[in-house]
Parts: sequence; C-alpha cells; structure tokens
Amino acid sequence: MRYVLAIKSPVYGSQGAFFAYQFANALLQKGHQINQIFFFQQGVSNGNNCVSPANDEFNLQKAWQQLSQQYQVPLHLCIAASQRRGIVDHTTASKPKQQNLAEHFILAGLGEFSRAMLEADRVITL
Repeated sequence: MRYVLAIKSPVYGSQGAFFAYQFANALLQKGHQINQIFFFQQGVSNGNNCVSPANDEFNLQKAWQQLSQQYQVPLHLCIAASQRRGIVDHTTASKPKQQNLAEHFILAGLGEFSRAMLEADRVITL
C-alpha cells in the first residue's frame, strides 16, 4: 500500500513527531511504500538544521534523515510554513550563508503534496 504522511507536530515538545517516525518506520518494515512525508505547521521544525538535542536524547531529525536515505522517502517541508518560521535553503535565504534547512529535507509547495496525495492509497495526518 502507498502512503503519504502529513506531520504537523514539532520535532520536540510533544510526542507527535516521534510517533509519526515510529509509524513510518513500521510501515516501511512491513513492506509498504511512503511516497512522501510532508511537514507543515509546527512540523517544519523537524527540518531545521539548528535543532540540537542533548547528547542523551533521541535525535529525531537524524532519525528522519536516516529513514529518508535508507528507504528513499522524500522529506518535504511546506515552504510557506518554513519561511514563516525562519527555515530557509540557499534559494529562499536572504543571505546565502544563513540557510538552515537540514540535509535530506526539501522545501516544497502544496502542489507536490497534492500530487503525492492523489497517487497514494492512504493519507495519514499526525
């Protein structure tokens, strides 16, 4: 089955994003496909390269990056929500050295999200 996950929970401060990661991992281990993981609202904080958890905490951002690499799952951040929260890449930063988009995350619009939803069997919002 083909899934799209839409995540609105922040990287830290609630359990939503961690639960979404566990859910995505379980789907992929069972042989399902995830066409896209789309982060929006406060969920875009998952792709902020400036997030730095304590050494004894689970690094959720790194876990997302490893999941993306291992299973070739695109990690898309809503570009509008990202810019409102100061998350920018080389094309959206006002100064090139100020980019803070984490590796393996992509700024994307609702068009990419809509297309992925149309091609999926299930869309899950967490």
